[in-house]
Amino acid sequence: MSSTGNRYSNEFKQQLVELFQSGQSVSKLSREYGIPTGTIYKWTKELTPVITEDGKLVTPKEIKALEKRIRELEMENEILKKATAIFARKP
Repeated sequence: MSSTGNRYSNEFKQQLVELFQSGQSVSKLSREYGIPTGTIYKWTKELTPVITEDGKLVTPKEIKALEKRIRELEMENEILKKATAIFARKP
């Protein structure tokens, strides 16, 4: 059930989310698997896909990762702009 760095594998988390979405109560799943209800709700929020404007399915977790990557690229872009300006000034 465990994987590197995580107590529970992504497959296990996804199975619990699917059980919840199929109608089982969070309290029942919590008792049965020994996982806090808040954790199950968190996994549900993270792993339930949403439909984007172009019709693709992505999870909120994937959206967060993409937003983080965008911030990193924007920072790299600003650094490159500043470096270009510095090198352009030198004769």
